[in-house]
Amino acid sequence: MKFSKRVLLRLKNKNKKLKPDKYKKLKRESVRGLIKGTVERPRLSVFRSNEHIYAQIIDDTTSKTLVSCSTLDRDIKLNSENGRTCTASRLMGQKLAELSIKKNITKIVFDRGPYLYHGRIKALADGARAGGLQF
Repeated sequence: MKFSKRVLLRLKNKNKKLKPDKYKKLKRESVRGLIKGTVERPRLSVFRSNEHIYAQIIDDTTSKTLVSCSTLDRDIKLNSENGRTCTASRLMGQKLAELSIKKNITKIVFDRGPYLYHGRIKALADGARAGGLQF
């Protein structure tokens, strides 16, 4: 089920019985329908929680995770006080770019999921660009 943004907002406003998790799932599926990862350009998928941020580079043709990184990793945890800051997200983006370049991945497609391109998501993308990945 792929819905446009207008339909999603109409569903959210019209039907108060639509739970937030269901709305989030519908929104994620609508974004995911537009973005596919291939062998040449895998998909960088981002998940953000209140405490931490997680990212993984996925090849959708074979459904395999090629590289993953999070703010729970030891290098990032030692360099930042907690995982919910933009600086921790930027460090994680640079670390993810470093790991992916070791595996000869330089071009990716950025999948922000249901999150806005703002704050920690933007910091992660900027860190990955600074590390050498091309979106």
